[in-house]
Amino acid sequence: MPRRPSDGAIDTEAPRPQKSWRSAYQRRLWISDSIVLVWVVFGTQIAWFGLGNEQLAISQDDGVSAVSYWLFSIGLIVLWLGALSWSDSRSYRVIGAGPTEYLRVADASVRLFGAIAIVAFLAKVDVARGFLLISLPLGVLVLIATRWLWRQWLIAMRQGGRYSARVLLVGSPASVAQIARELGRNVSAGYLVVGACTPSGKVGDTVPGTDIPMMGSVNAIERAMQLTNADTVAVTSTDELPPDKVKQISWNLQAGRQHLVLAPSIVDIAGPRLHTRPVAGLPLIHVETPRFSKGQLFLKRALDVCASMLGVVLLSPVLAFLAISIRLSSEGPVLFRQVRIGRGGREFTMLKFRSMVTNAEELLENLQRQRREDGIDSGNEILFKMKNDPRVTPIGRIMRKYSLDELPQLLNVVGGSMSLVGPRPPLPKEVEQYATHVHRRFLVKPGITGLWQVSGRSNLSWEDTVRLDLSYVENWSVLTDVAILAKTAKAALAPGDSAH
Repeated sequence: MPRRPSDGAIDTEAPRPQKSWRSAYQRRLWISDSIVLVWVVFGTQIAWFGLGNEQLAISQDDGVSAVSYWLFSIGLIVLWLGALSWSDSRSYRVIGAGPTEYLRVADASVRLFGAIAIVAFLAKVDVARGFLLISLPLGVLVLIATRWLWRQWLIAMRQGGRYSARVLLVGSPASVAQIARELGRNVSAGYLVVGACTPSGKVGDTVPGTDIPMMGSVNAIERAMQLTNADTVAVTSTDELPPDKVKQISWNLQAGRQHLVLAPSIVDIAGPRLHTRPVAGLPLIHVETPRFSKGQLFLKRALDVCASMLGVVLLSPVLAFLAISIRLSSEGPVLFRQVRIGRGGREFTMLKFRSMVTNAEELLENLQRQRREDGIDSGNEILFKMKNDPRVTPIGRIMRKYSLDELPQLLNVVGGSMSLVGPRPPLPKEVEQYATHVHRRFLVKPGITGLWQVSGRSNLSWEDTVRLDLSYVENWSVLTDVAILAKTAKAALAPGDSAH
C-alpha cells in the first residue's frame, strides 16, 4: 500500500492490485448499521413490550389479521437499512470528512419514520407511539456514533496513505502545486496525490515547489495512471490544455473504477455556496456571495448567550479558584484588560485572567528586538509568539497551557462584544499592518475560539491564519460553530500556550 515516509515525500510506487477500498468500506458500514438497528429496534421492543408476542392492532374494516410486533420490527429494520442506502449515506463522496454523512443518516431516518406515521394514520394501524418515539432518536444517535468511530479508523488509515483515492493532477504547474497543497492540508478527505501531468512536463522532474513527481505531459495521462496506479484524475486548470482534452480524458477512464474531478482554483468556499448549473453544455459553477441574514445573526447570538451564561454558572468554582490563585501568587490585578478590535472595526475591552507580570507590555518591545537580533522567529509575520516567555507567571503558565486564561471572555460574550466562535480578536497595532482583504475578518464578532485556534494556533503562518479566519467568516453556519466548539476542548488539552 502507499505510504508517507517520515521526510514527507510521497511514495508513488504503484501498489499491488487491490479490491476497491470504497466497496470494502461500504460493506463494513452496512454490517455496522445492521447490527446497530437490530440492537436498537429489538431492544426498544423488548423494553417496551417485554418478550411476549405483542400484536400490532390493525383496523378490522380491511380484513387484515393482527401482525406480531416481531414481524413489524423486522420490517422496520429492513426499511431503515434501505432508507440509509437510498440516501447514499455510505457513498464514498461523503465519508471521511464533513457533516454530510451524518446529515444523510438523520434525514433518511426522520423521513422513514414520517412515512410510517403517515401510512399508519391513513391505514388506521395502531402503532405504539412510545416504541417509535424511542427507536428513532436512539437509532439516529447510535448510528451517528458508530459512523463517527468508523471515521476515526478511516482517518487513521488515510494518515498512512491507505483507503484514499490515488490522484493524478493535470493542469498548469502553478495550479497543480496549489491544489496539491490544499489536498495535503486535509488528509482525512482521502486524496493522495501520486503524480502530475502538465502541458510541458517531463518524466523525472518534480512540480516546482513540491515533491510531486512529474509523470509527463498531458498527452501521457493514461500511461501515468498505469505507472502510479492512480484511480482519479483531477484537472486543476484548463487554460493550457488543448480543446476537448478534458472530454477525451473522461472517455479514456474505466467506468466505475476511475474517476474524473474538476478542481477549480477557488478555495475555502463551503458547499452551500456552490451551485452547478448546466447551460448550453457548459457546467457553470455559481458561487454565492456570503450573506448574514437577521435570522442567522439572531440564532448565533442566542447560542452565544445561552452557552456562555451556562458556562459561567458551571465554571464558577473554577473561575473563583483561578482568581484566588492569581491574587496569592503574584502582585497585580486578577483580570488583564486589553483593547482589541471587534466587529465592524470597533474597539472593545477584552478580559482575560492575568497570566503575565504587570509590566508585560513594557517588556514586549525589548523581547521583540532581542529576538530579531538573535535571528529567532517569533511566531509569524503579525503575531508575536515565543516559547518559555519570561513574562509569564508560574500560575499563568498552567492557565495558558490549558487556555484557562481565556475563560473571563465568557463575560465579553454575554456583553455582546465577542462570540463563542469567530476570528481571533486582533490588537490595534496588528490591524495597522493588515492588507485590505484581511479586514473582512471584521464582518463577524471575534471569538473565544475559532478555526485558527483549533487548527494549529500560533504554529500557523500568518497567511494560513488569515485563510482560516476568512474561510470561517464567509462560510459560517451553526453546525460549523458546534463542530469548532467540540474540537476546542481537545485542542485546549494539548500542550501549548494560548495566543495573546
